[in-house]
Amino acid sequence: MSKARDIISRRGAAVVRTLALDADELLRALLNLDPSRGVQILDSGGVRGDDARYLIAGFDPLVTVEARGRELHIRTRDRAAISVEHRSVLALLDEWLAQYRQRPDTTTTTTAAAPPRLPATAACFVTFSYDLARRFERLRTAAAPATGDVEPDATLAFCDALVIHDYARGETFITSIAGTQRLDETCRTLDEARRAAATATLRQPPDAPERPLATSNFSRAEYLSMVTRIKRHIYAGDIYQANLTQQLTCPLARGATPEKIFMRLHREHPASFAAFIRRREDTVLSVSPERFLRVEAATDDDLERCVEAWPIKGTRARGTDAGADARLRAELLASEKDRAENVMIVDLLRNDLGRVCSYGSVEVAQLCAIQEHPTLFHLVSKVRGRLRREVTAGDLVRAAFPCGSITGAPKIRAMEIIDEVETARRGLSMGAIGYFAFDGALDLSVAIRTMTIRDRRARFNVGGGIVADSDPALEYEESLVKARALLDALEAVEVQDGQPDAQLLNAGDAAT
Repeated sequence: MSKARDIISRRGAAVVRTLALDADELLRALLNLDPSRGVQILDSGGVRGDDARYLIAGFDPLVTVEARGRELHIRTRDRAAISVEHRSVLALLDEWLAQYRQRPDTTTTTTAAAPPRLPATAACFVTFSYDLARRFERLRTAAAPATGDVEPDATLAFCDALVIHDYARGETFITSIAGTQRLDETCRTLDEARRAAATATLRQPPDAPERPLATSNFSRAEYLSMVTRIKRHIYAGDIYQANLTQQLTCPLARGATPEKIFMRLHREHPASFAAFIRRREDTVLSVSPERFLRVEAATDDDLERCVEAWPIKGTRARGTDAGADARLRAELLASEKDRAENVMIVDLLRNDLGRVCSYGSVEVAQLCAIQEHPTLFHLVSKVRGRLRREVTAGDLVRAAFPCGSITGAPKIRAMEIIDEVETARRGLSMGAIGYFAFDGALDLSVAIRTMTIRDRRARFNVGGGIVADSDPALEYEESLVKARALLDALEAVEVQDGQPDAQLLNAGDAAT
């Protein structure tokens, strides 16, 4: 453990510089960096104003950590690598964040005008696998058997320089807590990548082959059977709700790359919590619409920080015109089933946050409001509370992870039933992605609409909450609706019971 602790050291005050890059130029430059630079991108796309305002990115991390059980694979920027035993990756996260700890106001600027308050000046980018919960929750069931490559429990990438685009202001900022030399290196690297990207293309080549076929770990009949099995648990009083997913796997089309796929998602399916994360053995692409947890940094050590969770439950596909949209929006708002699903998870999250918040501070700030996306309507609620002062980042994750919206209620029993009915490990799907800033702020998304790409194969899970009055056929169709954006970006056709699904094939043709 001491080896891990000694790798990092405290950094100085942050310096900030503006850079003349718009959002599109910046994104293309970042995606054009060599994979060895370990780029980490969190992109809101500016789709919902202040709720989704920034693109935050880092590359050439000071140190990266990959956790598999108690074994941590650690690599420094100079490519030195060690493997160590540690009691918990979350404990290590807390130790290193404590050593990096900055006050929110410790920034200077190298430009004439002071920048606006930025969401972070240095941060640790994270991915948390759904199965990370097994490291701190007692489940009586075993995880589904491993099929193919097993993803890490967690990855951490500590970046002492960040690139931040503010969509509201249309400005890009470079920050560094490692001095002006690191700032200069970051700016120079970005400028070189920008010029290289200007002559490159991220578009799908016109001679790409016919769409690849995506396969599921469930046939339609098997998925419907699992819905019925979960409903029997509900009738028996074991649970109120469980989230069932199917896992889709799809080879990449000829000429397709993670960068091209992400750019297509960015262009056609912008999301508040999109992400492009390079890990040691795979690449993560996400267009999640769901915030898991957000904490703002306290400006005074004596103040309790506010924590928010934004669970999503309830989905409808968008209509073909404004009239159909209005009808579907009203239908979702009036749905007793969808509202019940949402309220159950709100109650679960109130309980989770109550474990780490001051007594009486947890409240429901918004219940079952409509949230619009390019292909979907969702019902979203907001739960908030005030964290007790002694609560660490790791404490908060242990209390709330995984998000109740992708487990069910009660959480632990629902997770055990998920173990019994799902035939493939979820991996990062249904886990979390985001950042922990060095000033105490954090923002994590729920890793839905999230794929991992390794050896030119994409893998992701889609599903939904099963309740007492769930219709198995409708639940199956809802899972395919949620898959549509990722299948479109992969230019793929789902295989249903061994045959291409004509409806999805036609939808893909219309999209092009």
